[in-house]
Amino acid sequence: RCWHENILEYFLRNSQITAEDGAEITWYHAANHKAQMNEALKSTAHMIEADVLLPSDGSEHSQPIMAHPPETNSDNTLQEWLTEVTKSNKGIKLDFKSLAAVEPSMMLLENVKRHLRRPVWINADILPGPNGNSKVIDAKPFLDTVTFFFPDVTFSLGWTTGWHPEKVNEGYSWTMVKEMEYICNELSQPVTFPVRAALVRQSCSQLLWLLKQSNRYSLTIWTGKNDNYSIEDLLYIRDHFDKKQVFYDILEPQNHEFKQAIGIKVNL
Repeated sequence: RCWHENILEYFLRNSQITAEDGAEITWYHAANHKAQMNEALKSTAHMIEADVLLPSDGSEHSQPIMAHPPETNSDNTLQEWLTEVTKSNKGIKLDFKSLAAVEPSMMLLENVKRHLRRPVWINADILPGPNGNSKVIDAKPFLDTVTFFFPDVTFSLGWTTGWHPEKVNEGYSWTMVKEMEYICNELSQPVTFPVRAALVRQSCSQLLWLLKQSNRYSLTIWTGKNDNYSIEDLLYIRDHFDKKQVFYDILEPQNHEFKQAIGIKVNL
């Protein structure tokens, strides 16, 4: 039962990291198709992230598959994905884009529960955020369904966001963080908030406030493919937040530069 265990304590206990420092955890992103999944399993990543949805044919017996919209088909079902990933020692993060996929996915997870002695994070965007225009997942049924099956899983709860290179991009507002805290203070599980790197610096006071509300909270910094942000922004976060409370799921080459700047060895 490591689901409730702090991810840093878990990987430290297994000698996969050397300090309680979120920057030491490495991620493999969008391990959806079989090729990516296999690459992720061979990689040095600690955590494998993948996206779950129901296929577009819409039949009521359809099995959850691994794909990120706009893709709606895949050569990989969640069932097959779990079969392979449970043979590894990697933690998993499943990202849900639709409520319909949640319950059938929880049933599949329940079937492999005894093989899942590792961190499991369940992710969804439940609130509109800065420039966000994608649909949010209705928080209450999402949280209720996951909690019903797995009361001690780690939630990763985000805001929908957008980023525009030619505009001034607003950060996470007080209303946004207060709304999130209102939802999360009812929960007993650990919660990480995925926040977009390009929007964090202008939202530092809001996000610092949010993390102060509970020792169950953390941030996961992520980046969009074409986002403009600097290593200085990441170092600023590093200086102002507790190292145990911030994870960095960022793309290359910034990931490498950032790790070098803070003196963490990168296995490529």
